[in-house]
Amino acid sequence: MKNILVVDDSALMRRTISDIINSDEELHNDKYAVNGEDALRILEAGGKFDAIVLDINMPKMNGIEFLRELNKRGRKERVVIVSTIAREGAKETIQALELGAFDFITKPDSLSEAKGPSFGQRLVEMLYAAIGLRTSETSNEDVKKRLRAHIAKPAGTVPEHTAAAGTFPKKTMDSSAMRVAPGGISDRTNHSKVPAGKAAKKLVALACSTGGPKALQYVIPFLPKNLDAPVLIVQHMPEGFTASLSKRLDELSKITVKEAADGDILQKGTVYIAKGGSQMRLAEKNTNEHVVTVRKEAARNGLKPCADIMYESLMETSFDEITCVVMTGMGADGTQGILQLEKTNKVYVIGQDAESCTVYGMPKALADTGAVDEVVTLKGIADAITKHVGVL
Repeated sequence: MKNILVVDDSALMRRTISDIINSDEELHNDKYAVNGEDALRILEAGGKFDAIVLDINMPKMNGIEFLRELNKRGRKERVVIVSTIAREGAKETIQALELGAFDFITKPDSLSEAKGPSFGQRLVEMLYAAIGLRTSETSNEDVKKRLRAHIAKPAGTVPEHTAAAGTFPKKTMDSSAMRVAPGGISDRTNHSKVPAGKAAKKLVALACSTGGPKALQYVIPFLPKNLDAPVLIVQHMPEGFTASLSKRLDELSKITVKEAADGDILQKGTVYIAKGGSQMRLAEKNTNEHVVTVRKEAARNGLKPCADIMYESLMETSFDEITCVVMTGMGADGTQGILQLEKTNKVYVIGQDAESCTVYGMPKALADTGAVDEVVTLKGIADAITKHVGVL
């Protein structure tokens, strides 16, 4: 059973989160802290925790200050942020991810939402991913059933647990800098064997999720400002957070970075990050002009933005080559979109390797299809993109 520390200054939220954790047979919570100072005392007193659920806005020592202290002291606990969606909190959430937080979940606006199955399921799934528990052993339906059972119990009841040892997923790929994946370019005729020339119309389309905001700092700032292609990025984040992420990456980068806006005309040497809470597509106005569309619409597979939607929209374009990049993240978003795209367009597919992923989910799903042309460590992705795309 995995032990979780809850750090939040709200007694009601601490109790709600504790009940959700204790409703899962693989997770356990019996310790809490009311701020960062309190949490550090518990940790330094010898408390052993597999993960920490952390609020940001707290008195005495907030979540950002707490993460800085964890780094100074060399502690390696996985931290899941439970943050409000308010725009003023987005900057702090990005900071938390930069400081090593595993990922974040939007804090519910109401008690009824906090006690509902949706928030509870997201939290349990995020903790499973952070700790490394194999979700195949406990399906999403199992999680939902246990949460429904918990919600039906009278307040204050703690369900019984069955102890089970956590199993950690094995790394299936080594951390060699680059190599061609099995089933790659040798048997996929619409994959580029050599980089397209300077006269070619090129595009880079990148997808990432859990661990992505921090991982992007090892990629985007290392792209040259005169990259011979525009870059589209889908990073799974709620509305309000992608603006802060874009601004932060722009500050760190030579290449221009912006949150994609409806009507943006693609320019080489510019990175467009899909707006959280919306779907981003690319429309071809003419062979030399491509327009970004950003629409409020339904999620696909629970995702807004969704990488599959972005990749599928590229099927209607006449780019000579599209470099597809899939990085760290849970799930399989991007795989189906790329498999559709390779039927209509010349593509070159780069996947992040297992060792450097926070979660080896999205890149693994794609690699398992044999559609990856090059497997690259996180710190090698910018160089791989630049070598293949070229500069102006």
